[in-house]
Amino acid sequence: MSAAHEDDDEGLFPCGAADDDLLADGLLEEELRQAAAILDPVPAALRTIAVESYALRDLDARLAELTFDSLVDSLPVRGEEAPPRMLTFQAGAVTVDVEVGAEGLIGQVLPPGPAEVEVLAGPRPSARLTADDLGRFSGGTPPAGPFALRLRTGGEVVVTEWLRA
Repeated sequence: MSAAHEDDDEGLFPCGAADDDLLADGLLEEELRQAAAILDPVPAALRTIAVESYALRDLDARLAELTFDSLVDSLPVRGEEAPPRMLTFQAGAVTVDVEVGAEGLIGQVLPPGPAEVEVLAGPRPSARLTADDLGRFSGGTPPAGPFALRLRTGGEVVVTEWLRA
């Protein structure tokens, strides 16, 4: 390296200025983190839900994408006071149709076949449902608050996105 190039490098960061900036940025970030913890703390219930949601993840599970939501994708039906919410999730060849209403949860896994369905509800205990040979399942209690479904079909595990009931 020539002397001219060495001078150029020294001109870019005189007297370790880059190190000082990094140190100042780190201190500022830590101060902001402490201020946020004091002024706007994360609610304990939300922290619990986040930790348990992460703990419930399945590394081999495929995430089923929400492809239809009646709250967004359909027109309201006249005369219907509280229509059930219709949801469709897709993960490769697996489709899950779910109806969430006041009576509970009704659904079907396609292609049809037996499956274990778990209704995840954050810190609350999960409900375990069994899909019959036609892939149909139901649960008598509608989910309250955020929920997701974990399906075990044969050797495959599919997890839906989290939604608010």
